[in-house]
Amino acid sequence: MDLINGLKTFLRVAQTGSFSAVANERGVTQPSVSRQVSALEKHLGMLLVQRNTQAVTLTEEGRDLLEPAQRLVDEADALQSAIGERRGKAVGCVKVAMPVALGLFLSERLKPLLREHEDLTIDMVLRDGASNLVEDGLDLEIRLGPLDDSSTIARLIGHTTAYLVATPTYLAAHPPLRHPADLQHHDSIVHPRWALDSRWWFSDPEEVGSEIAVQVKARIQTNNAAAVYRATLASEGIAVLSHLLVAEDIRSGRLRHLLPKYPPRRFPIYLLYPSKRILPPRTQVFMEFLTTLIKNDPLMAPISSPKSD
Repeated sequence: MDLINGLKTFLRVAQTGSFSAVANERGVTQPSVSRQVSALEKHLGMLLVQRNTQAVTLTEEGRDLLEPAQRLVDEADALQSAIGERRGKAVGCVKVAMPVALGLFLSERLKPLLREHEDLTIDMVLRDGASNLVEDGLDLEIRLGPLDDSSTIARLIGHTTAYLVATPTYLAAHPPLRHPADLQHHDSIVHPRWALDSRWWFSDPEEVGSEIAVQVKARIQTNNAAAVYRATLASEGIAVLSHLLVAEDIRSGRLRHLLPKYPPRRFPIYLLYPSKRILPPRTQVFMEFLTTLIKNDPLMAPISSPKSD
């Protein structure tokens, strides 16, 4: 049997607690995943998982296998990547989670990377919430805002820029907006990232380093930036959105950039990866590409030089 692939399947089943979840990830049937784990059990001569209709749980032998299996899989991946690197190529798939706005931005700019590394593939998981690198089987995560996970290495690669925006249609039907405090009289479309403590935060031009907090009336609230963007274009209200989503709409006049003297709070952009794993060349290539892409955008470039790992 293919021992490495069998171990990879076993590890994902252990991480997700579900044969079906692993099957959905890989686009195969649930029985095929179960057969692969069964083949591994037969090869090793031990029962690794207990199967029932409600859950998949590890046996004691299965739990004992987790660490050496992960180590062997990491070393096999590193060996494959090292062979590819000696051929001048990054080999394999980089699975990376990132916010929706950044994922849409990146998806249109991958061609040079993929053209240069023909054996490289990218699996982008777009979500606006935090991920679990190990449980989600990720190589990397791009996260915005403060960090609280000490089990990963975090590299500061930039800062966000967001705009307060609305359509001309919405603005024509509502009171004028001259100061952030006026937002209390408007309908807001709220993403949790920008609405800390149910308030939007803006830089105060009258006092360097200080902020203005405004309690907003969230007529629509969603944790997906693309949904906020669509609702804003539909004239449902005012929103704070990444420049990656709205810059072209502002240039075309579909959206108006409001209160430019009071920019929304900026957040650090971190690149996270597991601290205990070998970092294969394919991951390094992607990290370098992404870091350069962000640095070259003046609205995302780091405010100060990134700290070393």
